[in-house]
Amino acid sequence: MEQTGRSHSLTRIALDAMGGDTAPRTEIEGAVSALRRLSSEVEVVFVGREDAIKAALASIDTSGLSYSIVHADETVGMDEDPTSVFKKKKNSSLYRGLELHAAGEVDAFVSAGNTGAVMSVATLLLGRIKGVSRPTIGSFMPNERGTTTLLLDVGANAEVRPKFLYEFAVMGSIYSRQIRGVEHPRVGLLNIGEEPTKGTEVVLQAYKELENGKAVNFIGNVEGRDILKGTADVVVCDGFTGNIVLKFAESMLGLLRSRLKSYASRGLLNKLAIALVVPTLKKVLKDLDYQEYGGVPLLGVRGVVIIGHGSSTPLAIQNMILVANEMVNKNVNQRIEEALTSA
Repeated sequence: MEQTGRSHSLTRIALDAMGGDTAPRTEIEGAVSALRRLSSEVEVVFVGREDAIKAALASIDTSGLSYSIVHADETVGMDEDPTSVFKKKKNSSLYRGLELHAAGEVDAFVSAGNTGAVMSVATLLLGRIKGVSRPTIGSFMPNERGTTTLLLDVGANAEVRPKFLYEFAVMGSIYSRQIRGVEHPRVGLLNIGEEPTKGTEVVLQAYKELENGKAVNFIGNVEGRDILKGTADVVVCDGFTGNIVLKFAESMLGLLRSRLKSYASRGLLNKLAIALVVPTLKKVLKDLDYQEYGGVPLLGVRGVVIIGHGSSTPLAIQNMILVANEMVNKNVNQRIEEALTSA
């Protein structure tokens, strides 16, 4: 392991340097940017092929920044079976980073790699927080209020029990309060109607558990349209439904850009009209861009794990590291455990 300016008083965050589509360059740039903002707080541990990491670092000014390198020969492809990674890729940057976290050598792990593999390996190596039946992964949706709505689950649990949905609500509420600054997060249960009598048997039972739960501010059922309206700060659902909602929402940004480009191509006047509203359009598109929110937390594991898109930019990587540091400092996992065990 190569170390530079290391201090044991710093929060140590392992970064899967080989995880993203353009790794390691993007990961290195994002991490260095985060370190410049948190130079007195954080040390980044780059995990991956040492020669590639050093080559990327060579052209960047890292003076005064705390980082170290842990060599890992293997990488995990985006299309690899998550369960096989645990058995066959133990010298991958993904596995080694989580292994360091499980051993207590780092305080958090960040990756823009294979989402399923991160969730699978993290759950097996780190274990679950006491009181958590299933870890969950969420996503942030911009809304009409100018804030974000946290949607849980978006793919970790295709099928759920009522108890899981209650736990998602508790974890999402604590995360929103501690990290997003929402004082009393409103929790909604995604359904096909607002009435308590609608939905599947699982949803009907989950409604009762959420209504009786003391650890959440439950406002009742919400519909798909309410996510972007900002009716609730946290919306819970099964991972099958949540993943469909997420992928559909992500596609809307591409559709909007395509329509604007098509409109502008129809003539000079159209191009001028688009040019006049470019500042406003940039702001709107920025609010819809996932990289502004960095990655999303894997809630429920005994550790801090942040997962990003494979196409994450340096800005997204930077924000993932910032969130990881904040989660460590605010003891989010401890608060989740306290809320679920007391309930």
